[in-house]
Amino acid sequence: MSIANSIAWDKTELIPAIAQDYKSGEVLMLAYMNKEAYELTLKTNIAHYFSRSKQRIWKKGEESGNIQNIKEILLDCDSDTILLKIEQVGDAACHTGRRSCFFKSVTQNKNTSEPLINIEQKYSIVDRLYHVIQEKKTHDPKTSYVAKLFSKGDTAILKKVIEEAGELALAIKDKNKNEAIYEAADLLFHSLVALAYLDINPDLIKQELSKREGVGGIEEKNSRAN
Repeated sequence: MSIANSIAWDKTELIPAIAQDYKSGEVLMLAYMNKEAYELTLKTNIAHYFSRSKQRIWKKGEESGNIQNIKEILLDCDSDTILLKIEQVGDAACHTGRRSCFFKSVTQNKNTSEPLINIEQKYSIVDRLYHVIQEKKTHDPKTSYVAKLFSKGDTAILKKVIEEAGELALAIKDKNKNEAIYEAADLLFHSLVALAYLDINPDLIKQELSKREGVGGIEEKNSRAN
């Protein structure tokens, strides 16, 4: 058996994959690979991962353009952890715009680096909002509206979703376009908060919509009933 094929995929679905700058040795990120992502990485020499939040194969940089070219792939002694020595294309490996995902210092109780790139040019507003909401979960409820909602639990979060949906319906009923846009934005934001409560990445919603593309509404409803 070759070293490349020594991973016991029959015993595990995902294994950790550490991305390290091949020149500096800096650890940039940790993600996970399934067998398909691993084989795609070997085949293309570009890092592919399996996103646990999106539940799909994820080519690093597919949206931002910050891909990772493979220079070397190493397995640990148990063949259950991968080390990727990579060339990071673009300045940032982290979705926050930072060079490395490891910027939160526990001992210093602060962020040790600032974003290197403007993520507004790299990611959609929905993705950025969702990540901000996830980060705000553990903030002080006295200073963060999102943290305050999470501290009150699902009832408070869902009340806001229902409230905003009602206000959007009334704005449309009144044929008030500006108000409808404003309320739709509020509804989208609070829907993202509700999704974040269950750690449902918006990409999963996009995937569901893609499945329905080209399928008639009545047909889709009947398929759910069956």
